[in-house]
Amino acid sequence: MKRLGILLSGRGSNFEAIAESIAAGCLDAEIAVVISNRADAPGLERARARGLKAVLIPSKGLEREAYDRLLVAELARHEVELVCLAGYMRLLSSVFIQAFPMRIVNIHPSLLPAFPGLDAQHQALAHGVKFSGCTVHFVDEHLDAGPIIQQAVVPVEDGDTDASLSARILKEEHRIYTEALRLVLSGQWRLAGRRVIAAGAD
Repeated sequence: MKRLGILLSGRGSNFEAIAESIAAGCLDAEIAVVISNRADAPGLERARARGLKAVLIPSKGLEREAYDRLLVAELARHEVELVCLAGYMRLLSSVFIQAFPMRIVNIHPSLLPAFPGLDAQHQALAHGVKFSGCTVHFVDEHLDAGPIIQQAVVPVEDGDTDASLSARILKEEHRIYTEALRLVLSGQWRLAGRRVIAAGAD
């Protein structure tokens, strides 16, 4: 059973979706530790309520590499094998990426490579796209740019606001994060260029 480390900065709804999937037997994994850089992150309390190890490592005032060394040490202490970002609002340094090569997974609320970075749903509406969605991808040293594992499409409605579009995308995030993690944890995939290809999909 693989040991997951969850990094979050806020409410942790994707973390909870992962935890629910594990509890339901949909994911053969265990959450070894949940870490936040923010003391006010509701996800920390939600993790504790589930009986999980929840750790605060404040990031304020620390340079990125120095902070990431603390993170890597904490994840190593809990023997984490796969790192899952769940609303973690810091860019990871090369120190972190190199400690977990192709073992960091993130979910982003757009159909990457469109609209990377913050406020992706607002970017999509401002651009006038007819479809948006979400993407689970491996994390590399570039912003929201690693190989794509799974995506889901969400139509943009004429009356959408940032909030209404975000809510519909979030439902799909919760679904595909589990699907993507199931594939990654199975080991039944390979990388062809930038393409993540499931075994038997050739």
